Amino acid sequence: MNRLAGVTSPYLLQHAGNPVDWWPWGEEAFAEARGRGVPVLLSVGYAACHWCHVMAHESFEDVATAELMNESFVCVKVDREERPDVDAVYMEAVQALTGQGGWPMTVFMTPDGHPFYCGTYFPRERFQGLLRAVSTAWREQREELVAQGRQIVDALGGQESGLAAAGAPDDAALDRAVQVLARGFDEKYAGFGQAPKFPPSMVLEFLLRRGDAGRMGARTLEAMARGGIYDQLGGGFARYSVDAAWVVPHFEKMLYDNALLARVYAHWWRKDGAPLARRVALETCDWMLRELGTDEGGLASALDADSEGVEGKFYVWTPAQLAEVLGEEDGARAARAFRVTERGTFEHGSSTLQLEGDLPEDLRERLFQARAERVRPARDDKVVAAWNGLAIAALAECGALFDRPDLIDAARGIADLIERLHVADGRLLRTSRDGVAGANAGVLEDYADVAEGLLALHSVTGEPEYVTRAGVLLDVVLDRFSDGEGGFYDTADDAEALFRRPKDPTDNATPSGQSAAAGALLTYAALTGSQRHRDAALAALAPSTALADRHARFAGWGLAVAAAAVRGPVEVAVVGDPDDRRTRELHRTALMSTSPGAVVTVGLPGQPLDGPVPLLGGRDLLDDAPAAYVCRDFACRMPVGTSRDLAKEIASS
Repeated sequence: MNRLAGVTSPYLLQHAGNPVDWWPWGEEAFAEARGRGVPVLLSVGYAACHWCHVMAHESFEDVATAELMNESFVCVKVDREERPDVDAVYMEAVQALTGQGGWPMTVFMTPDGHPFYCGTYFPRERFQGLLRAVSTAWREQREELVAQGRQIVDALGGQESGLAAAGAPDDAALDRAVQVLARGFDEKYAGFGQAPKFPPSMVLEFLLRRGDAGRMGARTLEAMARGGIYDQLGGGFARYSVDAAWVVPHFEKMLYDNALLARVYAHWWRKDGAPLARRVALETCDWMLRELGTDEGGLASALDADSEGVEGKFYVWTPAQLAEVLGEEDGARAARAFRVTERGTFEHGSSTLQLEGDLPEDLRERLFQARAERVRPARDDKVVAAWNGLAIAALAECGALFDRPDLIDAARGIADLIERLHVADGRLLRTSRDGVAGANAGVLEDYADVAEGLLALHSVTGEPEYVTRAGVLLDVVLDRFSDGEGGFYDTADDAEALFRRPKDPTDNATPSGQSAAAGALLTYAALTGSQRHRDAALAALAPSTALADRHARFAGWGLAVAAAAVRGPVEVAVVGDPDDRRTRELHRTALMSTSPGAVVTVGLPGQPLDGPVPLLGGRDLLDDAPAAYVCRDFACRMPVGTSRDLAKEIASS
């Protein structure tokens, strides 16, 4: 019996037809294991995961393998994107026992949830041998395996992050972080470290905020935008590059990567005015809405790496294919512009597209339209609150900076969807699909990233409800996620209890829940004057101080937030009639500020001090004309009435 047919996770639904007797995560599965006296076999992955598909085809769709699984185990499937808490605690065990991690994750555990043997992908024959060996060991050495599971749980429970530090990073710590990053910078191909290379979006945000470190940031942003990791026809970034030169991606495309990258490319344009930055930011936003937009107004999670069972088939080209679409002459021109060679840069003589030279837009459009006739990669269409929060921020800011009101409207639509489907009694649900909310509670990153998005949307629109809604979420963060020592757990105090309450302050593919919370708390404090929220933000940044000296690549967002805190951040309140051109000019000047993490609000004059946005409270017009106030910690300079004067005030603050 397969119990996955009624779930909402696209990943679990991919396995609903397996001959494996899968159970979704829950007490019922563990009760079944206790009743049968067998171990639990946990398999964790996600819908766009290439190697998850490989193991599924090799093993989970194979009747003989399924019989071994069903006979000796209770088999549990988990979507890591729906249950990041389950993924986190068992991945910690996998890494501790094997020295590496990844997906699919394979864990054998006792009916009490204690892991005793872990791994990732196993080829079918090896997996079958492992199933037999574990089954035999469970029958003949059960007490030893149970004791081993307890020992592993005890050892993991006693671990500390080792990241305690006295306070948030100061200027000196941020300078040291830049030096650490410089030592790992790839001078030849840009980026950090060697293959595989992941887009370091949060590190790039930090480097842009440290104006003297822009060289590493700008070079990396340009290298990625010209590389095969970026979809040169349709926009959007793949998950990572398998090589050091950004040529061949792992082709899955994730919402969170593209939301973070659209925002940082917009910030690069704001700093340097690079045309490439503007184009990539807008194309990435358009890709998110075109390819991931749902009927309900949210954004789906990801596109698969595979189409027709072949990784990358949708995206790669041969010279002959280019000529077939464009003709011999223009096909050869496109081959030169995109570095498509007879030998190929990928597999079987095909090439990824890299931007070597300019190509007329009409030829690019013809290739895009021709590619649209290919079989498309599958889409994981669940809506994840945290990643949609990141997208709200990116769409809102790109819409404002590039005069694209449709992007701002899309950000509003996502915010409305989250409020309508994901919020119940002030608490967040992590996912929804097809307009139906999932059952899984939001984790720290959901609260923090949605709050970040709402606050960014307020800075662009001036609508006070977004500040109010962010405040509700951040109060839950303070009340339900605090560890009592200035940090935060990744799950709420009333969440399902696992063998270890997850808590990881390091940034990885996305900002950690803790550094994301620090950023949203700092912005909220700047808008409201709340000392409680500012103190919590600074305390949450403490791990970034230790990481700055050792592992700055894993503290990008925390360091970016710390850069804002060191500068105040600068607070800008613009008051005036929203239909007045002068108000709009002041507002745009404020949004164009490159002061790290500058916090902007706009509204009508004469608002009360105890209103939803206290930074606007008591701000009056200047000689009956729109005015802007530049402040730090709510201490404001004299108001100014021109964009030129405002830019000077911000620069000198």
